[in-house]
Amino acid sequence: MSRLIKVLAIDGGGIRGVIPAMLLAEIEKRTGQAIAELFDVIAGTSTGGILALGLTKPNASGKPAYSAANLVHLYEAEGARIFPKSSLSKIRGLVNQKYPAIGIEAVLRQYFGDTMLSQALKTVLVPSYDTELRRPYFFKSRKAKADSDRNFPMATVARATSAAPTYFEPLQAKSNQGLVPSTFIDGGVFANNPAMCAYVEARKNHPEAHDFLVVSLGTGELTTSFNYAQIKNWGLLEWARPIFNIVSDGVSDTVDYQLQELLANEENPPRYYRFQASLHALGKLDRGNHIDNASPENIAFLKRIAQNTIHNNERELNSLCHQLVAGLVVS
Repeated sequence: MSRLIKVLAIDGGGIRGVIPAMLLAEIEKRTGQAIAELFDVIAGTSTGGILALGLTKPNASGKPAYSAANLVHLYEAEGARIFPKSSLSKIRGLVNQKYPAIGIEAVLRQYFGDTMLSQALKTVLVPSYDTELRRPYFFKSRKAKADSDRNFPMATVARATSAAPTYFEPLQAKSNQGLVPSTFIDGGVFANNPAMCAYVEARKNHPEAHDFLVVSLGTGELTTSFNYAQIKNWGLLEWARPIFNIVSDGVSDTVDYQLQELLANEENPPRYYRFQASLHALGKLDRGNHIDNASPENIAFLKRIAQNTIHNNERELNSLCHQLVAGLVVS
């Protein structure tokens, strides 16, 4: 007999992390349990990494320090400190990072304090990219517990995975025992959707298991298309902005396809759920798709997008919550 192993993965997307945070708050409301009590493995990239760490940070009693609703409030209360509005931001983004790191680092210290990755309540995986070694780096609570050289403060991990190029300066950091610091940038450069990484980590952690449930949460996608006439004469300047979104969406959609194929289950209930919102679902708000628009109006817009996504996925959410609470055991 082996129990169902439940896996949660949260995409990157800056301030749009409001969307998955609200979906997670809805799951906590419907199940009556904290996310850390519902899932065995939790992964997140960039803003999703901040959520993954926040949901697994323990309080003094060994319970989750934050609910998903608390983390929705983080975006509302601290978004402007992370992405301070300034007339110089656009110019700064062209010649160096768009925002000073002091804001996001202060927020992360406030929420995570001195808590170490090894103290996470559940298995956590957070991708970043090491620019000196030129390879992905995965912060793993499993490794942090076993090897002090892989153990970092949660605040450092959150900063490393969210060091988005052009937005924030890279993070130079070393573990408690590390002698040489590494340089980290946002894990979204290669794994903005970390669901496959999370699934692999779950299989590694639970080699005896035969049944896995994977829940993947997006931060919203654009549905704008580009026809031949529009793009046939584009050069570097025209492609600069859309190419990142195209590559990121393409990689994310590939992960979605792979997991659908791997976890295809003709029987009910499903073993793979992907919740992704259309940012055009309620009409377009000026600059609403930007990952750094922390204005109250945009956050309110993102919350409406999340509520619309919940409404449109009522059946899937009910099915998912039933599985999470039931704790299915299969032979």
